[in-house]
Amino acid sequence: MLKAIFLLFALVAAAPAAESPALTIHYFRADGCPHCEDAGAFFARLAAEEPRIVVRDYEVSRDPDNRALFQAALAALGVAEGGVPFILVGDWATLGYHTDATTGAEVRRQVARCLAADCPDALAAIRAGRAPAVQSPREAGAGVLRLPFLGELDAATLSLPLLTLAVAGLDAFNPCAFFVLLFLLSMMAHQKSRARMLAVGGIFVLFSGLMYFAFMAAWLNLFQLLGQLAWVTLAAGLLAVLVGAVNIKDFFLFGRGVSLSIPESRKPDIFRRARAVLAADNLPTMLAATVFLAVAANFYELLCTAGFPMVYTRILTLGEPSPGVRYLYLLLYNLVYVLPLAAIVAAFVRTLGARKLGEREGRLLKLLSGTMMLELGVLLLFAPEWVSRLGVAFALLAVAVGVTWIAARLTRPGATA
Repeated sequence: MLKAIFLLFALVAAAPAAESPALTIHYFRADGCPHCEDAGAFFARLAAEEPRIVVRDYEVSRDPDNRALFQAALAALGVAEGGVPFILVGDWATLGYHTDATTGAEVRRQVARCLAADCPDALAAIRAGRAPAVQSPREAGAGVLRLPFLGELDAATLSLPLLTLAVAGLDAFNPCAFFVLLFLLSMMAHQKSRARMLAVGGIFVLFSGLMYFAFMAAWLNLFQLLGQLAWVTLAAGLLAVLVGAVNIKDFFLFGRGVSLSIPESRKPDIFRRARAVLAADNLPTMLAATVFLAVAANFYELLCTAGFPMVYTRILTLGEPSPGVRYLYLLLYNLVYVLPLAAIVAAFVRTLGARKLGEREGRLLKLLSGTMMLELGVLLLFAPEWVSRLGVAFALLAVAVGVTWIAARLTRPGATA
């Protein structure tokens, strides 16, 4: 009998333990984050393949407790700013999720390491108020070439650069900016001085770009401060729908009701400042007056185009986890934004021609930007995770251009309804 009891104990001791999994992966995410969806799909497959791990996800945009834990983890790891997804595997952490072939492969390596040799749970230490034994978090894809303009040779990574080009390109055709620049250059054309036109136009374009970059950086910093809160995305979507609807209204009912244009009451002030540029006796005074005009005019221009920077920077905080890369995208956006203005200056310097922006052209530009803005707003409201996908970016641009092309055909001189 005693021998049987000892044998039973030996069998129990030799049996595999049926306790908790050997490794817990902690994964912070936010609703509407496309990279979080990619990471979630990867973790679902990984958990199905490896029964010794469990994946715990923490949604931070709606759950204040999870958000507080997320911020505590970032603070404990010495991260000043961080986005989601944020992943911890034992004593290893990463910010963002690039692709299964990059971030996913690294996660698999860390899982294999921690299963082979017990790893300390960094998040458990943070919850207990202890200093975690973890290296500084890496940004996902840090070892991969990721150019803000080109991305990688991977269609999935080209969506945000493409969306940047599309939105910035539409934003660049800003009737308010065109109005001020065309008015200024058309007056200077009478002086027949290419050098003065080039200097004044170049300074105007440069400071327009700098002002716009500062304005967008302010939006970006606000969204980074607010973090991944769901109501921020909802508010951005509602405002985008409103701005888009007003711009579309301006195509059909131009000059009637609420409008996002330079008010008629403000135009005399712009004309006065433009004449001050022409009256300047020497080059430094003329350039200083041009800077003053550019700054003043851009405050008025924000009435026309405030929606695009707000929506785009919100998309940027949802789709790109790295603060540094976000600013590179802003730089790309603003380079695209000033290209049409620079082209106008070049054309005027070459031809010394006088050209004004007609009402029909202004209305079509309003329709183009309004359609794109309305589409982006609807996506932010109902499917924010789609806004940085490649196919969606193509579709948004195609619809906006298609609607405007049809309107242009129907409203061209001599066209019949």
